[in-house]
Amino acid sequence: MSSQNLTLLTDLYELTMMQGYFETQANETVIFDMFFRENPNNGGYSIMAGLDQVIEYVKNLNFSYEDVDYLRGLGIFSEDFLHYLSGFHFSGDIYAIPEGTVIFPREPLIKVIAPIMEAQLVETAILTIINHQCLIATKAARVVHAAQGNGVMEFGLRRAQGPDAGLYGARAAMIGGCIGTSNVLAGELFDVPVLGTHAHSWIMSFKDEYTAFKEYARLYPDACTLLVDTYDTLKSGVPNAIRVFKEMREAGIHPKSYGIRLDSGDLAYLSKKARKMLDDAGFTDAVIAASNDLDEFLINDLKIQGAKITSWGVGTNLITSKDCPSFGGVYKLAAIQNKEGEFIPKIKISENTEKITNPGNKTIYRIYDKESGKIRADLICFVGEEYDTSEDLLLFDPNATWKKTRLAGGTYTMKEILKPIFIRGECKYQSPTVKEIAEFCKQEKETLWEETKRLFNPHKVYVDLSKKLYDTKTDLLNRVNA
Repeated sequence: MSSQNLTLLTDLYELTMMQGYFETQANETVIFDMFFRENPNNGGYSIMAGLDQVIEYVKNLNFSYEDVDYLRGLGIFSEDFLHYLSGFHFSGDIYAIPEGTVIFPREPLIKVIAPIMEAQLVETAILTIINHQCLIATKAARVVHAAQGNGVMEFGLRRAQGPDAGLYGARAAMIGGCIGTSNVLAGELFDVPVLGTHAHSWIMSFKDEYTAFKEYARLYPDACTLLVDTYDTLKSGVPNAIRVFKEMREAGIHPKSYGIRLDSGDLAYLSKKARKMLDDAGFTDAVIAASNDLDEFLINDLKIQGAKITSWGVGTNLITSKDCPSFGGVYKLAAIQNKEGEFIPKIKISENTEKITNPGNKTIYRIYDKESGKIRADLICFVGEEYDTSEDLLLFDPNATWKKTRLAGGTYTMKEILKPIFIRGECKYQSPTVKEIAEFCKQEKETLWEETKRLFNPHKVYVDLSKKLYDTKTDLLNRVNA
């Protein structure tokens, strides 16, 4: 995809704070963490997405002449500061969890280590990119789980909140597990499958339904899915589709894929009736696709009711994550480097305990059950803490420390999941293709226990703090309250 300069995609206060740091010459190296506090829809997990766009954003960070002139026109920035912006480039480090990884609340998805002016500037863009794409990737993963192995198509472009949301939402949906998108531009830019049938207007533009079906089959004999609910699904639509399928078979035409699509009515009832009609006519391999305001909960209910749907088209509720439209990620200061080069942990206090941050320069270890390969917990610790998996590991809930789990040595494995993306301003990471990320995400979801994937009341994966990090956090809290 072509590069786009999003440098001014920021909140004004990021720039006014930058000028404040510039004027006071307070430009210490700091650490900011981007994390979220709750999984969408009270789910058991989320999916990381959006890193590739963050990388492109950081690579193209620079203030053009037009940008500087615009800021000058606001009348709130000094000429010295504007001169500094005209030569701006990002010089810091960024660590992140790779796209497609399953993620959990409170752990840093992105860690920025940079002079505070630079770290402050990138906050807004990182949040808008990661919040949106993680949200849609997570929603897609839930929908795909509900479909129980059936293909899920994303086609919400016309209902998305604008072109960018439709485009990057389609990308995120593919990462989450969709098999294709109706968004042709997404197909071109991200090299993912594009899918689609026809609209009711196609049927209505012909003298009758049968003629519309026959003409569509003539044009697209290898992929012939017919929309059967324009007039009467069972009395007209399905019989006319069967008539066309018979004519194709008699003519020696054997499509790679064919079937019908239902877009209204009682999908469970109609799909069961249509399945019997198709089977009785000898079209046992015909696909029954369905759309009509689907989401993971309705798909789950239709599965329980024995619906014979084998392909699902999900639009509005997926591309907008309609029932949970915000991911809630935040970007918080975690440490400031002193003159000796040591990072001094910082903590944000709040009356709401869930808003109290984890201080310091941190990393994340993912802990797996050695036998099953499933995730046991995530452990947030300071950079430099090391663990020997041949020894017992004691984990405890940082909010209820009496809740403890001891993993016997040799029964678990550990993997650090924060990866270096930029070092001293230079990108060190090559993003995989969307198809590769989607395949990785599929493997990642296999590391979740089935109880964690439940749509209702899922088991929550533990995100624990190391003893050293917990003690540091407690000490900082005690100092504030002393």
